[in-house]
Amino acid sequence: MSYTYQGTIYSIASPVQSISVNKNNVSVTDKNGTKLISFTNVNDSKSFLAWVYQS
Repeated sequence: MSYTYQGTIYSIASPVQSISVNKNNVSVTDKNGTKLISFTNVNDSKSFLAWVYQS
């Protein structure tokens, strides 16, 4: 599954092993490794987390 944020595509592979959140930064560890995604505001990071939880 992929998520597009400000023109950048982030691929998240199931299963997601862990998620770490620090204000505007979200770190996702999946079967392919860890990805750090920096958002410009908290609402964008919350939208991303909602998308991950739904998938």
